[in-house]
Amino acid sequence: METTMTRQAPAATPRAVVPPAARVSMALTGGLLAGVLTSFGQAVPGLSSVANSAGPWFVVAAALCVLAGVRAGRVALPLAMLLGVALLELMHVGYWATTNLRGSPDVLSITSFWVLMAVPAGALAGAVAVTVRSPDVRWRGAALGVTAAVLIGEGVRALLQVVATTGPVTWIVEIAVGVVVLVVAVVTARTPLGRVVALGTGVLGTVGVLLAYLALGG
Repeated sequence: METTMTRQAPAATPRAVVPPAARVSMALTGGLLAGVLTSFGQAVPGLSSVANSAGPWFVVAAALCVLAGVRAGRVALPLAMLLGVALLELMHVGYWATTNLRGSPDVLSITSFWVLMAVPAGALAGAVAVTVRSPDVRWRGAALGVTAAVLIGEGVRALLQVVATTGPVTWIVEIAVGVVVLVVAVVTARTPLGRVVALGTGVLGTVGVLLAYLALGG
């Protein structure tokens, strides 16, 4: 009598899941490290202007919030915004500590312009990190539009106010990156309303960022 033996398929190895606390810890560490690298970057020719700009910090904060696994929801959104603020403030701490250790006196004060601006900017970065992962194309377009606005607005402000001491290259590149982000936002929106939201957020946001810089003198 012939017997047939059936082979069982090997059980799939379960994917390792990083605990939320670990993801948040990695994000916070990344924020501190970004501040450390900023201090060193300001001493590198060709990188000093980039390291001395706020746009890249905003993008890093939003990216780290995504790394932390932020999700949408009534509770999750405020927590993501709080995380964004913590990340930007940790960048300040990392920059301050490293700059002083490198022998260049630097003061970290709660009344500093950039420390104060980290509160609304960090909250916005956290909100962007949540909405950019939304299944609704309108929210995704708005998130990318805000990101583009921060980059373009800062670049335009720099060309108007500080180009004489920094040169134009960094700011032209920042504007170009912002335009690319805005184009991606419009193209990937897929619906007419989504494209209007993405473009409107980018254009109006750029004007808002530029006016804020000019008004506050940052």
